[in-house]
Amino acid sequence: MRHHVLDLRPLRASRAYRDLWAGSAVGGLGFQVATVAVLLQVWELTRSPVWTGTIGLASAVPLLTLGLVGGHLADVHDRRTIMRLAAAGQVLAALGLVAQAAAGNRSVWVLLGLVSLGAACNALGSPARRTVSPRLLPPDQVAAGLALQNLAFQVAMLVGPALAGLVLARWDLPVAYGVQAAAATVALLGLVRLPPLPPLPAGPGAAARQAAPATPDDDGAPAGGAAPRRRAAAGGWSIVWRRPTLRGSFATDVAATVLAMPVSLFPLVNEVRFDGDPRTLGLFLSAVAVGGIGAGVVSGAVTRATRSGALQLAAAATWGVALAGFGLAGSLWLALVCLAVAGAADTVSVVTRGALVQLETPDEFRGRVSSVEHVVGVAGPEVGNFRGGVLASLTSAPVALVVGGLAASAAVGLVAWRNAPLRRYRTPDPEPAPALTP
Repeated sequence: MRHHVLDLRPLRASRAYRDLWAGSAVGGLGFQVATVAVLLQVWELTRSPVWTGTIGLASAVPLLTLGLVGGHLADVHDRRTIMRLAAAGQVLAALGLVAQAAAGNRSVWVLLGLVSLGAACNALGSPARRTVSPRLLPPDQVAAGLALQNLAFQVAMLVGPALAGLVLARWDLPVAYGVQAAAATVALLGLVRLPPLPPLPAGPGAAARQAAPATPDDDGAPAGGAAPRRRAAAGGWSIVWRRPTLRGSFATDVAATVLAMPVSLFPLVNEVRFDGDPRTLGLFLSAVAVGGIGAGVVSGAVTRATRSGALQLAAAATWGVALAGFGLAGSLWLALVCLAVAGAADTVSVVTRGALVQLETPDEFRGRVSSVEHVVGVAGPEVGNFRGGVLASLTSAPVALVVGGLAASAAVGLVAWRNAPLRRYRTPDPEPAPALTP
């Protein structure tokens, strides 16, 4: 039974991973506090829902444009250096938010510019951060490491907004931004004891092959010469397309998010079904986080499983069905249960996909492929929320949820039917890649 609870082996296996995880957990909590503070400040400055909507745009544009740049940097430079520089930039952006709030800034453009600066630093550092777990942990613990990171994210989503409300009610904006600045500093300190993480050699037998065997290139050259360098230059999209497991894993994620993302429909569902009570709207978001945390606490069965491809497919299909159930739910409790199931399924899908992507990608391409994962993770939900809003305006929020959820599950089923390598994928044997414990 103990194998079904949260797998804590990564925290014991690597001190560097432990520091990284703790720093990221604190940094994520600060980010959630700042998110609420920015939303409140933009509203106070403009009283316009259009301007509050531009907050997402201010974050998404640098994430989408610089994410692939961050992937390239992670494949040609020491990843520890990239992560440290990006974290330092986020500290500076957070201090800028503190300064503008303390100075009584009245320009929404200054505020959004600082938000974009923080997002840009995140975009440049995130691909490198995503590649670290396979370098610090053995293959059979990579999924557990990702589960711990996702659990910290879910806890931050649950606790951060509530903490922000308390801070803002008692001390106002400068203190809330100060919490983020302090948390970003802790995240930077979590990188101090990381070992150097330069790109690994790409030759046959190198540690870069721990997650995927060497294969010949299209022109017949062995996978250690000039052809792999040309292939690396082509970017992560080429690698994703060449490997059916990666292609299917990303297609599964796109289907789930683009076709069934529900957040933009929460206010409409709340208005139609639950009289627009703002407390109910908050419960919708909390229910998703509670489901994610619950799945994280009992994630041992997931992280120790070897059939991560099949698990991702099953979780993504469950996500769609649960959101369709949310669209049909007539009682609040049933709606919250459906959202909690969706949150749990999302956690399983994110953890299994993340482990599969890192283990199936050779190290010399992990930065670029991780940048693709980052772009898909950012763009998919945004497109899905837009799609849901458009469909709801033409029909209704419940119809948009039911149609989107069932369409997502059907699309995932199609991927499972057409992509046997993903369906049959198994986690690599742990022996070839011992943990690096500084």
